[in-house]
Amino acid sequence: MSAPLSIWVVSDGRIGMENQALGLAEAVQRLTPADISVRRIRWRKVFDKLPSALKTSWMLDLSSDSTEPASGEAWPDIWIATGRATLPMSARVRAASGGRTFVVQTQDPRWRTAAYDLIVAPAHDRIEGPNVLSITGSPHRVAPERLAENSAAFADQLAALPSPRVAALIGGRSRAFDLTGDHAADLAGRIARAIEAANGSLMLTFSRRTPAAAKAAMTARLAHLPGLIWDGAGANPYFAFLNFADHVLVTEDSANMAAEAASTGKPVLILPMIPLKPADKFARLHANLRERGAARPFEGSLEAWSYAPLDETARAARTMLERMKRA
Repeated sequence: MSAPLSIWVVSDGRIGMENQALGLAEAVQRLTPADISVRRIRWRKVFDKLPSALKTSWMLDLSSDSTEPASGEAWPDIWIATGRATLPMSARVRAASGGRTFVVQTQDPRWRTAAYDLIVAPAHDRIEGPNVLSITGSPHRVAPERLAENSAAFADQLAALPSPRVAALIGGRSRAFDLTGDHAADLAGRIARAIEAANGSLMLTFSRRTPAAAKAAMTARLAHLPGLIWDGAGANPYFAFLNFADHVLVTEDSANMAAEAASTGKPVLILPMIPLKPADKFARLHANLRERGAARPFEGSLEAWSYAPLDETARAARTMLERMKRA
């Protein structure tokens, strides 16, 4: 019997970034035995804004995990990294490992694209190449097994809520969108009327980017509904919300949350935000999700429909293993 694959998951430690690489590693692990090691790195401030080509490992902050094997340790079978911070390391792994390590970068690296064995990039980024796999959205950790596993602790709170149960995943200000207090209050009013009309319940969670005024406005307007509004304290019910939901509402600023919601097979309704600049890539993503039957714009009511759940992270994992065999 062959030994399990060794996989290093590398990011700057931000949850949204790490989950892309970790989700892909876990999808591999569901297909074949594998050991996963999570590595978090960051650059010393004085070096952080240097071009990737000029960065080297001694410039990493002392709090960073090692990105090289310890003495007597082998390079991993697979290196999966996400984000700009990882690029200087990822681009050198193939050479440093003597070709032992299969190097995967998620997102569009926009630098030395030939240095990686596989780039798993969102189709809406429109990157092409022989080592590029385009997927709808980004890799993520949402899978039936994980949803069930992480829902048990919340079953007493959520399973008995009136149906339809509506999960509302709220983002916040970004370069492309804003969520002001007034807009959030208006959005919350529309959500409340839709849930009240359906005699349903609400499961609401905010992101780290949600402005305080928007969070306060939505909480005040929606607190009377049956359900749960997560205030950030205690265990995160995000996976449980997706598991128990009959409908999922997602603000249009997050490609990750939209892709995760679409992997459940539940109807996904996109909530409008205030545009700050043209957001073509988000428009392309939402159009893709509509074409696949997963998402529609939120127009004030809770529509029910069915579609084949998106399984893009698993498709990427299968592609990785197939390419490794041919390498």
